[in-house]
Parts: sequence; C-alpha cells; structure tokens
Amino acid sequence: MPSEAVFLGLDIGTSGVRGCVINSDGEELASYRIDLPSPDINGACIEQDPFIWKQATDEVIKHLSKELHPLSISAIAIDGTSGTVLLCDEAGTPLSPALMYNDQRCTKEAELIAKIAPADCAAHGASSSLAKALYLYERHPQARHICHQADWIAATLHGNYAISDENNCLKLGYNSLEVLWPKWLNNLELEEQIFPHVVAPGTITGSVQLDIAEQLGLPKNCQIIAGTTDSIAAFIATGASKTGDAVTSLGSTLVLKIISDKAIFAPEFGIYSHRLGQQWLAGGASNSGGCVLKQHFNQQQLDTMTARLKPEKKTKLNYYPLPSTGERFPRNDAKLKPLMKPRPDDDVVFFQAILEGIANIEAEGYQQLAGLGAPNPQRIFTAGGGSNNPAWRTIREQTLNTAVIIAEQTEASYGSALLARQGYTRQTL
Repeated sequence: MPSEAVFLGLDIGTSGVRGCVINSDGEELASYRIDLPSPDINGACIEQDPFIWKQATDEVIKHLSKELHPLSISAIAIDGTSGTVLLCDEAGTPLSPALMYNDQRCTKEAELIAKIAPADCAAHGASSSLAKALYLYERHPQARHICHQADWIAATLHGNYAISDENNCLKLGYNSLEVLWPKWLNNLELEEQIFPHVVAPGTITGSVQLDIAEQLGLPKNCQIIAGTTDSIAAFIATGASKTGDAVTSLGSTLVLKIISDKAIFAPEFGIYSHRLGQQWLAGGASNSGGCVLKQHFNQQQLDTMTARLKPEKKTKLNYYPLPSTGERFPRNDAKLKPLMKPRPDDDVVFFQAILEGIANIEAEGYQQLAGLGAPNPQRIFTAGGGSNNPAWRTIREQTLNTAVIIAEQTEASYGSALLARQGYTRQTL
C-alpha cells in the first residue's frame, strides 16, 4: 500500500455530517463537521430533504481535500442512521423527502408485515425500513430504487443507486443468515427489482465519477467502499474486533453489543445480529441509563458528587433504575416499574446506588446474551458520556468481573474510515 494513501469516513447523522481522515496506521489526520438543520416533525411524521445531506457532505469532502493537500483520499466509506429511507427514480432523484429513522407513521404497513414476516425478522415495526418503503411506494409507484441514507450519499458519488450493505438492509427484510432477499417479500406490493443488490460492509462498490471527483478535489481513482449503520460504525471505531469483545454505550440509554461466532435473534428482547466480517454483532438496549440520573441531578451536582463516590463500599441498595414504567432489555416487561427506594438522605449514596443499579442491568444484559448463545464478554469497551466517570468504571468492573476499557475512539466517522482502509487494503494486497 502506498504510504501516502489516506482514507475518509463520513458519518451522516441526524444533527450533522462529520468526516474523519486516517492514514494506513489508523492515525487521525483531520476531521471536519457541518451541522444539519433539524428534520421536519409533524406528530409521528419525521422527514428531511436528502439534498441537505448531499450539500453538507460535499462541503465536508471539499474542506478535507483542501486541508490534506498534497495527500489525496484513496477510499471513502459512509455510514448513516439505521432505518432512514427514501425512494428514487432511475436516475437517483428522490421522489419525496426521506423518512427518518424515528418516523413512526407507517403503522398500517407494519401490521401488514407482521402478518407475513418471520418473528425473528428485523423488519417488524413502524420505524423499519420495509414499512417506510411500502408507505412511500404506494405514493410513488414509479420508484426504481429503495435507498438508505448511506446508500444514497454513496450513490451520488459513484452513480450506482441499486447497491446497499447488509447492515443497512437488515431492517428492510434482508436475511443475513442465508445472504439473500427472502421469498416472503414477494407477498408485498413491492417490485423485486426495487430492492438493492446487497454487499458486505468493506466491499468496493465503485469509483467516484470523474466530474464529481474534480468538483470535490478527489483523485480520479478514489474508491467508494460499502459502509454500514451509524451504531455499527461507532462499534468498529472502538477497536473491538475479537469474539467476546463487547461495547457498552453509557449514554441516555444503556446499549450493549458483543461480537459472537453465531447469530443471535431474540425479537422479544429487541436483539438482532448484524454480520461483521466472519462474525456477528449481537446486542440490546435497556431503557435505563444517563437519562435516569438527569431526572434527579443536574450536571454540576453529578460532577461534584462523583469525587465523593466510594465504589469500594457498596450501598447494598438493590435498585432497578428506569426513567418511567417499562423495560425492553434485558427484561422485556412493559409494566416493569422503576425500583429506586428506599431513597437515602445522602444524595451521594443515592447517586452511587443508581450507578450500581445500572451496572447490575449491564451485567444482566450480558448474561441474557450469553444465555442465548453469545460468548461471555472478555473485555468491554466503553463509550458515551458515562465512560468518563472513573468511580462508575470501578463499580462496573466489580459487578461485571471483566476488564473495562475506555475506548479511545468512538466517532462513527472514524469507524467508517477504518472500513474504507479495510476495503482499499484488500484491493491492493
């Protein structure tokens, strides 16, 4: 591989487009972000003009190309929000605004899917890609391509609107175990040719078109590499790569993912598996997390109390912290109520008891995954705002009995840059 080869990862998020450039050693050379306007929200309908993504993406590429000169970008991979969908005509022109990942309008379509799709299929629910595609196709029967957010942005560069990756297509009904579009999709009012050709993330899908490369400051032989969803790109960014490697995201909610040798599907717990090379990425999400802390304390209070935590001395308060009634993973119980009593007089003790409760949920989550066939975690990389709390890390290590590692990289754009490097490297070996 030429020493001057550098790789661009693009993360098309809800609030912005971020680009990250790395070299062959994985060292970040440059990054740049442009904010996006908020999607249009009308009740359950949440949509956005895809040309907003394109304009921001082009600006990010131009900026980074200029900043890196005389180095030139050898390959690009793109991730986007999972379940954000649009339909295009033959030339790739969107026929309507894109329906965003959290759009919930497609309830009628979800009911139809529920009647014919297998129980373990990830295409269930009003927010699935498939439900949105059905909704849009009824209104735009002239459509020729179903595109996810990452698909469409990639296609504006290489020109092929009929290709996608298997991670994005999971919620469109793609069977990643058998590596095909299942026959039950024929029972829906969607033409077979509207579904994309599916490749694995990290696969070369084409070169940037010459005129576009010139406009954006890219070399004429710049390769486009199949990307993934934003959450999987963020997982890849952490460096987790071996069977038993896990990532816990300590954000507003608690999200667990682990690399497994076998696929795990347990829709009753919201657990699905994405293919990741020769392995599988299985996970689930609890309603517990940082949102519970913010219900009781502001950030200044949390910062002040963190120094006073005593992780070596357990509170012995057996909390199950939830922001409201209802849990999805590791317990699937819509009626499960938060358990946060008795409340001690000392706020620091209360704070620590909540952290202990979230750590217990994390441990139960990994036990649940292991019970379904995933490996026990060998090491747990941590991302999200809560990863910066050293006392919480100690509490978690004691509860999990597993090494907890603060991830050096957590940006999805960095993970996509690693995919770009991977695809390019395979080509040059």
